[in-house]
Amino acid sequence: MNIGFIGLGNMGAPMAANLAAAGYETAGFDIFAPCPNGVSSPGTAPGAVRNREIVFTMLPDGGTVRRVADELLPHMMEGCIWVDSSTVEIEIAETVATAAAACGVEFLDAPVSGGVKGAQAGTLTIMVGGASTAFARARPLLETVGGRVVHCGGVGAGQATKICNNMILAPAMIATCEAFALASRLGLDLNVVHEVVSKSSGYSWTSNAYTPVPAVGAESPADNQYKAGFAARLMLKDLLLAERAAGMAGFEPEIAMAAKEFYRRFVEDLGKGDMDFSAVILGMLEGNDSETRD
Repeated sequence: MNIGFIGLGNMGAPMAANLAAAGYETAGFDIFAPCPNGVSSPGTAPGAVRNREIVFTMLPDGGTVRRVADELLPHMMEGCIWVDSSTVEIEIAETVATAAAACGVEFLDAPVSGGVKGAQAGTLTIMVGGASTAFARARPLLETVGGRVVHCGGVGAGQATKICNNMILAPAMIATCEAFALASRLGLDLNVVHEVVSKSSGYSWTSNAYTPVPAVGAESPADNQYKAGFAARLMLKDLLLAERAAGMAGFEPEIAMAAKEFYRRFVEDLGKGDMDFSAVILGMLEGNDSETRD
């Protein structure tokens, strides 16, 4: 299969590179970023999707996905599968799927989890919504960029599953940061704390795979001055998506909404949205917990 890839940022670039490295003819386009090694550059977005059997997109928000749909669906060939790995509103996935069907294009919403390291290693978890026939056709490519590929249901189910996943991730990171900050203030050796937590009931992905303090546990953004693997502003965006989805479902998720407010202050009041979402620990470690709490 030949592939078009729109959106070559921190996540899209390594995904496109992995597809090219696996032997798929891949053309890419991004307004701001160059194509990675192995990915050809036709110079325009329509050029990247024209006559492609599969088109991937990795875009920052739902508004961009809708604009890309308006611009690029007329250039996608009939029978093409569009795999959108952006994280967006459920209703946008449904709207875009309807527009795609009118153009003879099959649409899969396929948001991912695993961060930049997962994208680089090809070990992402991919949550897919859409028709089972389209999923079966796209699965070999999805398995090239992901270590775990799950068909979650019809269109929008991938987005809904990703929203629920990040409703767990956000408060888990905040709790992990608070625990390590308290351990630091109590004078404990954080490596010893990590050793205990990683093998006991405090175990979590945020404590083990993404430890928010430097030189403790696996390598993480904390070891790179909190350069974003997953930016705090994107976590806030996902929590706003969760709030919207919960409103549609008539549900009030108290913990997730407390985490949303926590990240809103970090991003909007403190202006730290481009830092990694684990950077919320900084004020706690420095003793300036008013930075993240007030």
